Amino acid sequence: MGIRPAKTIRKINKVAWARYSKKKPRKSFVKAMPHLHLTVYNMGKMRDDYEMQFDLTAKGPIQLRDNALESARQAANKYLEKLLLNEYHFVVRVFPHNVLRENKMISGAGADRLQKGMRASFGRPTSRAARVPKGQPIFSIKTMKENTEYVDEAYRRARSKLSGKYKTEVRELT
Repeated sequence: MGIRPAKTIRKINKVAWARYSKKKPRKSFVKAMPHLHLTVYNMGKMRDDYEMQFDLTAKGPIQLRDNALESARQAANKYLEKLLLNEYHFVVRVFPHNVLRENKMISGAGADRLQKGMRASFGRPTSRAARVPKGQPIFSIKTMKENTEYVDEAYRRARSKLSGKYKTEVRELT
């Protein structure tokens, strides 16, 4: 069985479990942090002469799992790398702090003898997610004005990997 669908964790109406302390482990709500899938945050080449900045921003509050952010980052970066080598700077602007918990249930014959249902149902940490409020940029790409259509296509590919609705905000850099 794979991971649960995005619709189960998409809303931000649940309590955030982000407290993890290396110095005082007894004070941690989360005893063991799940593995982080998103590891690269800056891609491309950082230069001062870029003309435009394109931000992919959320139209509403949403919670995005780290593996969804990673797949969106890879989809956009591979497309840009193929066409605009060293002519862009791509930044991931959110960090997955929130720990997602799951009370795993099994089904099938004999399942009633192996689980306790909703008794002690706090769950185990399974993955991490980033909480994104409305209007916060998720990705930013700096490039030249003539590369606008490539950035639009890269963001279209990234949006297909994320749940929720997004818009592209364009800003001129001076």
